Amino acid sequence: MNGTNDDSGQYLIKTVSKRSGVKSDLVRAWERRYQAVNPTRTSGGHRVYTDQDIARLKLLNQATSNGHSISQIAQYSLDALKNLVKNDPDLTPKPLIIPSTVSNRIHLADAYIEKCYAAVLAFDAKALESHFENAIVELGTEAFIEHLLTPLLSIIGERWKTGELRPVHEHMTSSVIRSLTYILRNNHPCRANAPRMIVSTPIGQLHELGALLAAIMAELCGWQVTYLGANLAAEEIAAAVKYTNACALTLSISFATDDHIVPKELRRLKKLIGNDVSLIVGGRAASHFEAVLNEVGVVNILGYAHFREVLAELAAKNLEQENLIS
Repeated sequence: MNGTNDDSGQYLIKTVSKRSGVKSDLVRAWERRYQAVNPTRTSGGHRVYTDQDIARLKLLNQATSNGHSISQIAQYSLDALKNLVKNDPDLTPKPLIIPSTVSNRIHLADAYIEKCYAAVLAFDAKALESHFENAIVELGTEAFIEHLLTPLLSIIGERWKTGELRPVHEHMTSSVIRSLTYILRNNHPCRANAPRMIVSTPIGQLHELGALLAAIMAELCGWQVTYLGANLAAEEIAAAVKYTNACALTLSISFATDDHIVPKELRRLKKLIGNDVSLIVGGRAASHFEAVLNEVGVVNILGYAHFREVLAELAAKNLEQENLIS
């Protein structure tokens, strides 16, 4: 069914990824979890793929981009995949289509939240990863982050405070999310003149998931993003802004603290990057620092919809400035 007995072509995964449009990590995930392709190995242990494998991956990529679940179509024959992409009405079983309305997406996300939380509670990382992978395909990346992942992380945080969950449950969930970053990241390269952004967290803010998700969301909005990770001093973040010529800096603040580190770092950052670079702050604890955010003139993000609006405005402003210069 997978056609790996076809001897035409012998390609390493880097070439396969380039020709099929599927990232190398995602090729491996589809192979490992769903046996979508079954490559041979060289004497050195490297995967080797055929022309037919590349053809399958191209069709699988196109079908999943149109809303079909990889778990349902991974074992389709090459002809069945071709028919699926052509929307052949006689093809069975019927594919699962991405919901067409926001309310349907939210309803589907709610169902996934229940399944994902049950997996977290059972400390079943494999089941959680499987639910996440299916949800990404069925919901799309933006809806997955906004309507499933963010509410789920809030629930986990609340249940951790009440003692229903332990810190290790949150760590396990975070680890699974990081392992799926290769799926969440934008597969399509941004345009050459895309606006540039740095994403990080201030010193003392050790949790990076909020920043990572913000970086992915900005990429989906067409930005060229450099993600720095967590817990960086103002001078280092400002240096990255300078090196990349970024027009925006996004910070995530997840924990409220009574010390003066975050306010001090925000003030210093604003001074270092100047007024020509937009400073954007979001996260669960951002409102705790509302006074200093207002003082410094930071754009305080109220949610992902607001974040997208801000990014669209900044991108338009950046393009206008480039046109004036040219």
